[in-house]
Amino acid sequence: MPNFTLHELQCFNAVVRGGGFQAAADLLHRSHPSVFAAVAKLERQLGLDLLDRSGYRVQLTEAGHAFHRKVRVLLHDTEELQTYAAQLAMGEEAELRVVLGDLCPLPPVLEILGSFFAQRPQTRLHLLFETVTGPWERLLEDEADLIVHRVPKSDMRMEWIGLGRVALVPVVAPGFLPFPPDTGITPQRMQALTQCVVRDSARHPSEQGHFLIEGAPRTSVPDHLMKKELILHGMAWGHVPRFMIETELRNGSLISIAGRHFPGVVEELSAARRRDRPHGPVADQLWDFLARHTPVLKPTLGRVPKAKKAPEGDS
Repeated sequence: MPNFTLHELQCFNAVVRGGGFQAAADLLHRSHPSVFAAVAKLERQLGLDLLDRSGYRVQLTEAGHAFHRKVRVLLHDTEELQTYAAQLAMGEEAELRVVLGDLCPLPPVLEILGSFFAQRPQTRLHLLFETVTGPWERLLEDEADLIVHRVPKSDMRMEWIGLGRVALVPVVAPGFLPFPPDTGITPQRMQALTQCVVRDSARHPSEQGHFLIEGAPRTSVPDHLMKKELILHGMAWGHVPRFMIETELRNGSLISIAGRHFPGVVEELSAARRRDRPHGPVADQLWDFLARHTPVLKPTLGRVPKAKKAPEGDS
């Protein structure tokens, strides 16, 4: 039975990734002869030709392709095991990195985080704020342990806990529109008016903008708080989370224009973490703590308040 080593599998994988022995040696910070010898020994033990060395660049043989698929899985599992062992050796984590997204209601979420970390003074909470797809990027690039944001649920690398629903309401300030604010407003009528959008903080944005009107003048801001202020001051219109503007909707300083053409949207706020990564003891405790304290928002904040209907005979 072949008795190959982890080192030999790592060398083989590096040759495939780098496209050659010298590139593999550079990746592993080893000498070219040592990488070549490790792969040759692996092939001898298996009784298989894994690499075709006849061309300018080495290529995988048919057997090499099949074997490499299994090697990648094994090396990934080994990396996870090493990470988990390191976490066990360290005991409780010294720091947890949590990213709050632009749809996160700060008071209730910070209250939950505060009560959790108050009981764990040995673990420091490192908070970050990102917008649009920025939280996903932080999580998927291993720059965060947990995010609070909407989640692309088709991405199987993430698992999540639902924390409540967030309504995004299209709003204007009184007097901003040159026509009555009713349910019949169309994109064509809004095309001449400045639309405010939140900039994506991701280095490589993975989504197109939402609710954008083609050809309309546009201004961008770093977050929903700035967006709300611009709209309140009659400088633009846009969609804002209802939990941020509930008071303004009640006192009339902001007016919903939600209707048939601008229905608003309801997003699910979630806590999310990597499904394919091991988690330390404090991270697991935080996950369970959040699961016990859901939802964090009142149900009404997940509903879009509609604009008023135009009186009969009005255009």
